[in-house]
Amino acid sequence: MKVAVLGGSGKTGRAVSAALAQAGVATRPLGRAAFGDLPAALAGADAVHVIAPNLHPDEPGYVTAVLAAAHQVGVGRIVYHSVASPYVPAMPHHVGKAEAEDLVRRSGLEWTILQPCAYVQNFVPALVAGAESAAGSGGAARLDVPYAVHTPFGLVDLHDVAAATAVVLTRPGHVGATYELGGPALVSVADVAVAAATVLGHEVLARRIDPDDWDESATGLDERERVWLRAMFAYYDDHGLPTGGVPLGALLGRAPAGLGEVLSRELAGRSCQG
Repeated sequence: MKVAVLGGSGKTGRAVSAALAQAGVATRPLGRAAFGDLPAALAGADAVHVIAPNLHPDEPGYVTAVLAAAHQVGVGRIVYHSVASPYVPAMPHHVGKAEAEDLVRRSGLEWTILQPCAYVQNFVPALVAGAESAAGSGGAARLDVPYAVHTPFGLVDLHDVAAATAVVLTRPGHVGATYELGGPALVSVADVAVAAATVLGHEVLARRIDPDDWDESATGLDERERVWLRAMFAYYDDHGLPTGGVPLGALLGRAPAGLGEVLSRELAGRSCQG
């Protein structure tokens, strides 16, 4: 079996390729350059795993092109990496994934759709930077986010999501399935700070910053991306992104990794104690 991994140069694509390799499956990681000749890039693959670039302006169009190329070269199996709660009208980038899910379901291919929550790993760069700053100043580290720190999320381990992707691609029974993938418990950003403090041996304070202040400091984003992200922050303020952990546990055959376990792994060797 050979799997083409679209988005193969990103953190999800790299993790999926590693999980498939561990399962003995050959992979073909594909970056954005593959769209120069997508049929040629997919030719010879038995399946394709699709994750669109973050905040893609036209995810349905992106997925339409992938499906057309898959049909053209005879790739009969697709796993589409969507998002938890895709149909949320308040978040345009989620709605784009909901529309793309519909295209996948009507594609005539054998499909599976994965709907993961945000990764615990998304907080690691800020935690590392905060720990380094705190070590130099002697103060508490901060974990600043432009949304509420106490709303619930089903934060999930990236590597658990990748392992589940390998399962649905290599084992029978997953064609036509849609799986919401969350961690073992609902947690908040404040919980992330507490768990990180335990690992780092240094106080970590979670703080909501004003989205206007975030907007001034954010670089490399165009106006559309800023608007979409601010819509997401507003939704998170009110609702978070709660996601259940039972489907992921069933796919893995074990409990998903918890917040403390993931942070212990990702922050290993960065303790500020002593």
